[in-house]
Amino acid sequence: MSKIQPQTKKRTIVFFLVPHFTLLPFAGAIETLRIANRMLGYSAYEWRLASVDGQKVYSSSGIGIEVNGSLADERRYLGGENRPNMAIVCSGIYVEEFNNKSVNAWLREAYNRNVAVGSLCTGAHVLAQAGLLNGKRCAIHWENLPGFSETFPQAEVYADLYEVDGNLYTCAGGTASLDMMLNLIGQDFGEGLVNRVCEQHLTDRVRSANDRQRLPLRARLGVQNSKVLQIIELMEANLAEPLSLLEIADDAGLSRRQIERLFRQEMGRSPARYYLEIRLDRARHLLVQSSMPVVEVAVACGFVSASHFSKCYRELYNRSPQQERAERKLTMSSNRTGVVV
Repeated sequence: MSKIQPQTKKRTIVFFLVPHFTLLPFAGAIETLRIANRMLGYSAYEWRLASVDGQKVYSSSGIGIEVNGSLADERRYLGGENRPNMAIVCSGIYVEEFNNKSVNAWLREAYNRNVAVGSLCTGAHVLAQAGLLNGKRCAIHWENLPGFSETFPQAEVYADLYEVDGNLYTCAGGTASLDMMLNLIGQDFGEGLVNRVCEQHLTDRVRSANDRQRLPLRARLGVQNSKVLQIIELMEANLAEPLSLLEIADDAGLSRRQIERLFRQEMGRSPARYYLEIRLDRARHLLVQSSMPVVEVAVACGFVSASHFSKCYRELYNRSPQQERAERKLTMSSNRTGVVV
């Protein structure tokens, strides 16, 4: 096999670690770049790690990572020869509690100085706080998408693996960081190197940016009936303003009785009950991922009143929406300096 000839193209990337960042996308991004360097025979990609104070940062699995410098160092580097080509925010759970004005200012300054800015997993939340995603396409982990879209309506968020909008790179986390880095490597060195990196990763294909994050409904729910899947997709697309069973039946080309029978057979519950449960599941995500008032969460999930919402929520989860949020805050408080798994 012929070797790729040495080249002089280089990129320096800063990975900024937010407390409770997720290890998998972080490691996937770094390892993809390392393998590319190995295949090239020189360090085309160099990286350094940074945190707010220059101290070790603990991931969501409790593993601490030493960094190379602080935010103050990185802000100083922007005006000199150590200016990076790219800055990537790595975060994970509890990202909605991270709001640092100095980090926001650094990201804006980096972007304005033509430094590419990116994020892994939930890092789009930090980019949006800095005002960089207004009117921009971005990706975030599917579990955080409801809260993100409600908090940052100006951002065009998608449940894609990753998004590249100009000089902004965002990915959904997990193994999607590998795909986003492969996209970057492809831009720099072409498809040949991408294929060689994939072979080292034991990856059988390069996924496109808009490949789905989650398993298809058929696999996720274990349901084979195409009509039931069609109806569930329709429900999931209409959570804020729920459709009536008559409207659903008309769209599916079935009678109400047929739909009732299908859902009893395939889902073990009525369509109305299933619809209620997925609306409450969205509400639960909003409660734990955003600071929206309970009444606004209720409206966003198609409930006509906060009292009806609270009643339904308690029946399903054995706690009120207020208790859900209080327990979340208590968990976050107890885990700020401890191990989170």
